Amino acid sequence: MSDRKMTDAQRAYEAKRAAKAGMSLEKWLVAKERRAAEDAREAAAAAPKPAEPAKKPGFFGRLLEKAQKPL
Repeated sequence: MSDRKMTDAQRAYEAKRAAKAGMSLEKWLVAKERRAAEDAREAAAAAPKPAEPAKKPGFFGRLLEKAQKPL
């Protein structure tokens, strides 16, 4: 988050969090951006792969389905 995008209230909140962590505001914002980038990278890596289309049932599978249907 750059300083231009933050409101005064957001800047004050981040300054309190930085002070609590024992860092300067600039170091805190850089570390926060780095953590967000790492989290996004991990989330992208953990995203499920697209499933392959369902396989069409074979001869015996279709035969069993027909046998289960009422007349």
